Amino acid sequence: MHIETLGQGPDLVLIHGWAMHAGIFAPLTRELAPHFRLHLVDLPGHGYSRTSDTRLQLDDCAQRLAAELPAATWLGWSLGGQVCLEAARHRPDRVEALVLIASSPRFVVGEDWPQGVAPDLFRQFADGLRSDYHRTIERFLALEAIGSEHAQSELRELRAQVFARGEPALNVLCDGLDILDRADLRDVLPGLRATSLWIAGRRDKLIPPAAMQWAAQHSPGGRYLELPAGHAPFIGRAARVAEAVLALREEQAA
Repeated sequence: MHIETLGQGPDLVLIHGWAMHAGIFAPLTRELAPHFRLHLVDLPGHGYSRTSDTRLQLDDCAQRLAAELPAATWLGWSLGGQVCLEAARHRPDRVEALVLIASSPRFVVGEDWPQGVAPDLFRQFADGLRSDYHRTIERFLALEAIGSEHAQSELRELRAQVFARGEPALNVLCDGLDILDRADLRDVLPGLRATSLWIAGRRDKLIPPAAMQWAAQHSPGGRYLELPAGHAPFIGRAARVAEAVLALREEQAA
């Protein structure tokens, strides 16, 4: 996996969401680089890792990153948040704190989990990728931008970034959708050794804020922050997200 390191200070790992790459964090990177040494990850098949023949699997990605990176705070957006939770499960010695942005331990609804999206949503996207790759990704980006106070500008940012490092590999996009469809990491939360901060978008159409509030309540030392945003609050609310990350780090250092 391609990892770009920049900035100075305590180590902070950033992991992007489905179909994206670390470049999507540009607004947040500008806010955080003066305070942290950032490790910006492109997951297998995405961005500068797009030529990798490694399949996208939660446990494999998490353990390989934990072995390569220094002990750090891990920040994950959407699918990236689940990679962070896997790392905290397998390598708690490498995960000092967690920041989960618009992420959830389980993305789809179930009999005992009403706080998700319809079970067939990600399967529809998987079918769409095979028939109309670009249109399907465009639909997903539009869904991510809905709910933001600046939906049009956020959608433009998402569109500008999605293929900025080349097109993500079809097979790993399908892998990612399968993870979003099937993964259930609720059992990880009670055993977390790392303090966690769950940042939700109040009008997020993919991850209900209630899911993240539940996750914070079921994580030892969990915190919850809700912002007036959609699925990508670090774009329109980068300064506020950075402020929350800094506050968490200062608390850890105290």
